[in-house]
Amino acid sequence: MKKIGILFGKERSFPEAFIKRVNQIGGKEFQAEFVSIDKILQAKPLAYAVIIDRISQDVPFYRAAMKNAAITGTAVINNPFWWSADEKFFNNALAEKLGVPVPKTALIPSYDRPDDTSDASFSNLVYPLDWDSIFEYTGFPAYMKPFDGGGWKDVYKLNDKEDFFDKHSRSRQTVMMLQEEIIFDIYFRCYCIGGKYVHIMPYEPRNPFHLRYVANGPAADKKLLQTIEGHVLKLNRYLGYDFNTVEFAVRDGIPYAIDFCNPAPDADLASIGQENFEWVVETSARYAIERAKIQVEGQDNLSWGEYLKTAAAGLPLIEKTTVKNKKGQL
Repeated sequence: MKKIGILFGKERSFPEAFIKRVNQIGGKEFQAEFVSIDKILQAKPLAYAVIIDRISQDVPFYRAAMKNAAITGTAVINNPFWWSADEKFFNNALAEKLGVPVPKTALIPSYDRPDDTSDASFSNLVYPLDWDSIFEYTGFPAYMKPFDGGGWKDVYKLNDKEDFFDKHSRSRQTVMMLQEEIIFDIYFRCYCIGGKYVHIMPYEPRNPFHLRYVANGPAADKKLLQTIEGHVLKLNRYLGYDFNTVEFAVRDGIPYAIDFCNPAPDADLASIGQENFEWVVETSARYAIERAKIQVEGQDNLSWGEYLKTAAAGLPLIEKTTVKNKKGQL
C-alpha cells in the first residue's frame, strides 16, 4: 500500500475532505493521512509516495523537510525546489515571453537597505532611479505589491507619483513591483491541477473575501473561456506547478493574467463555495492517486516545468513554427 500525505497549517475543511476522498476511491492500494513528522534526518525518507504541500511557504522547516522528502523519492506537490525559486515578477516576464497578456510591471528596490548591507553594496544601482520612465511605462492608477508576496499582503493602489513615494517609504526592506491597473469588465480565478485539469470560476476581487466567488456571475463568451483555459495550461506547464490558481482580469475582451503564483491556493469550503470545493477535492484526490501510481522509489518524482526543461536542454523557450503552403512547401 502506498501512502499519500497532506501537509497543512490552520486550514481544516480541505485537508479533512481530501483525506476522506482519497481513502474512498483509493481502495486497498492507496491510503491517505495527515503527514506526521517526529524527526527529519538527512536522506532518510518519510515513507510517503505523495505529499500535498499546503504550508511550507510559511514554515522554512517544512520547506527543507519537503526537499529532503523529494530527494528520497516522494512526489511533493508542488515541487519545493521550484517553489523556493519562483516569484511573481519573474512569472510576469515569463508570461510575456509566452505570449500571455499581463499588466505592465516594473521591479522596485526596497526603500530600506537589507540588513548587513551598506551604500557600497549598491554600487551598480543608479540613484535616483529613472522614476519618470517607470511611471510612464506603468501609468496611474497602478498597484504596488511585493515581488514575491501573496495573500493580498502589503498591496497598495496608487493614484499618482506622490502616492507612490509615500507608500514606498513604508515598504521597509520589501522588494516591490509597480503594476499597471487593469480596469476589467469581468474577472476569473482558475484552479489548475496536474497541469491539465482546469476549473474556471467567476470571481470579484473587490468584494470581501467570503463574497469573492460569484455563484451566479454573468455568462462568459465560450471563445474567451477557451482562451483563458489555454493560457492557464501554458503557464502551469512552463512553471511546472501541479496545484495552482491563475487569475485573469478581462479588459476589452482580452484576458490579462494578474496573479499566477499561488501554489497553496485557497481551498476552504467557507470561501470558495460548495461547487468549487467539490471540484478541487475530487480532482486533487484523483490526481494524487495518479501520481502515487507512477511514483518510483529511489528516483526523482517531482514535476519540472518546461522553462527549466528547455533551459537544461539548450532549446528555445518556445519552438518556432513554420508555415507551409497547400503543397506542403515552406
